[in-house]
This record gives sequence, C-alpha cells and structure tokens, in this order.
Amino acid sequence: MSKREELIIKYAAELKEKIGEVPDIDFLKKVVIGLGPSIYNSESSTISGIDKSELETVKNNFLIKKLGLIDGPELNNAIKSILNKYGESNRTKYRAVVYYLLAKHFGKEEVYSQVNTQKGTGPRKKE
Repeated sequence: MSKREELIIKYAAELKEKIGEVPDIDFLKKVVIGLGPSIYNSESSTISGIDKSELETVKNNFLIKKLGLIDGPELNNAIKSILNKYGESNRTKYRAVVYYLLAKHFGKEEVYSQVNTQKGTGPRKKE
C-alpha cells in the first residue's frame, strides 16, 4: 500500500469518526491528489483553526481560486462551521479533510471531475 493510500484511509477514518460522515472515497481521493505533495509534510498537511493568516489562505487559495467562489462572509462562516464540526479541541485538522468538507458544503465536487485517480495526476486545466 502506498503512502498516499494510507493517508486516504486515515482521512476517511477522520471523516467517519470525528465528523460522523461516511466519506465518498472517490471524491476524497481526488481532493488528496489535488493537494499534491503537501499531504506528506506535517506542517502543510494540517490547518490551524486559530491562525487567522492560515484561514485567509484557505479562503483565498482554495475557496476563491480553486473552487471559484466569490469572496463574502459566507466563505468565512463556512470555514468556521467546518472547523467547529471537526472539533475545536482537535488540534490536528487535516487539510484534505477540511478541503473535502468545504467542497462538499459548496457543492463544488465538479472542480475535481478531471482528476485521474488511477495515475495519481492532479486536476487538468480546462481549455
């Protein structure tokens, strides 16, 4: 089993145990692949729920740039809601799990429709 497959299993367990949600494994794989090598780095694979600059990065780089959402209070509210759902006392919030939940929350799964889960390549740009 590859390291990525091990992490996908770990993230699926997080979703089930800490969020109470049965994960869509195919979609979770696509989110993980989209994150690239950052999932292997302990610093970049997690999100601090109290670091305002990190939360701004999630909003700007993921919600606005990746998912194509328009900035507004609903983005901050969604991030806060997801992090609360994940558990305020839970210090380790995996980026893949948070991104999975945010994409689901906003119904933006189609952003990952081009991700090839077989070869491990990231999303392809539309032409």
